[in-house]
Amino acid sequence: MNPETSIHPQESGPRPAVDLPPSPPPQPVRWRRALRELRALLDNPDDTDRAVDFMYALGTREFERNFQRFAAGASGRALLAERSSLLAALSDRARLAALPAGSLGRAYLAYLEANGFEPGGLLEVQRRVQARWEREEGAPALDPLRAWFRDRTLLAHDLFHVLTDYGTDEIGEATLLAFTLAQLGGRGQAVLTAGAALEAARALGWRWLLYDYRAWRRGRRAAWLVALPWEELLPLRLDTVRRLAGVAESREAHPRGVLRGSVDGVPRVRARADR
Repeated sequence: MNPETSIHPQESGPRPAVDLPPSPPPQPVRWRRALRELRALLDNPDDTDRAVDFMYALGTREFERNFQRFAAGASGRALLAERSSLLAALSDRARLAALPAGSLGRAYLAYLEANGFEPGGLLEVQRRVQARWEREEGAPALDPLRAWFRDRTLLAHDLFHVLTDYGTDEIGEATLLAFTLAQLGGRGQAVLTAGAALEAARALGWRWLLYDYRAWRRGRRAAWLVALPWEELLPLRLDTVRRLAGVAESREAHPRGVLRGSVDGVPRVRARADR
């Protein structure tokens, strides 16, 4: 399903004019740093900073690929031209609470309150890591358009949770990794997904791999969610947004039910900067 035709159709005529800054020089892959961050992350999977450090160490080529794909589509160019603040929309709890029951916005608000999250929690992690990489590795700051796209992509993580009904516990985060891999690709995402899948499979058995594959297939068959006009979708019913975005209902993607909990049976959830 194409989000540009199913959710954000554009009128015929020229696309919105957006002056894209030239692509920055690709940052090199720092293999030693990547391995060091990966080992630390394996020792403490709850360390969100390490996960972001690992992605930084793998360079910027995959981020730039996704940005160019976003900018090339009609929906993405319209969003870039407007450059509205998704963070502002997701942070207005009074407005979210006033939306209809059963809407995406109300479901998102319930998700925040149930988990004790702030909408910008992941942005704080990213900015902290970015500052460290600028200081220690000389990484360049992003131009405003790419920084806006990066922030919007990070904010979509929690919206992915709401759309898919995958939890913020260990199993839920591992499952969402597979879904996100199908959406965004990239070797960093692939390594994290594979690591989480193997850890879960050791505890839950080979049936987990089929479950994880179903999550990947669910993401593969959906629209490209980062290009959705989330601000416009918040008042719509959650099941309507799923249908428009091509995200299969949980009972269709996982006929035996959505798994929840930790891989070793000890209840806990992933750490977040805003928890």
